[in-house]
Amino acid sequence: QVQVVESGGGLVQAGGSLRLSCTASGFSFGDTPMGWFRQAAGKEREGVSCISWAGGTTYYTDSVKGRFTISRDNTKNTLYLHMNSLKVEDTAIYYCAARRYGSCSASWSSSMDYHYWGQGTQVTVSS
Repeated sequence: QVQVVESGGGLVQAGGSLRLSCTASGFSFGDTPMGWFRQAAGKEREGVSCISWAGGTTYYTDSVKGRFTISRDNTKNTLYLHMNSLKVEDTAIYYCAARRYGSCSASWSSSMDYHYWGQGTQVTVSS
């Protein structure tokens, strides 16, 4: 049975930091590229970042480049998103998901290319 569980969200002031974690089981995590997505109230889900199965290749949406860092620990079946210099506009529910096939590529931000979604963790950034 596949399980994907995000944690680490919370309320933080603008300029602060959070680290999100995503623990997965039930599939071959170490062989699977993983992604982080977010969905703000009233908006569509958007891709935040993607990381290759070995962690050597990463992609970020422009709005988080230089502030967020994706990483993974395949020995712990865990994906991370380190978020620094948070902004009010980063407020959203954050989800992690596994890519259906292939590697992080030009289409890395399409949610259609992912499955095994977690339930999400709320990140709220106050001004």
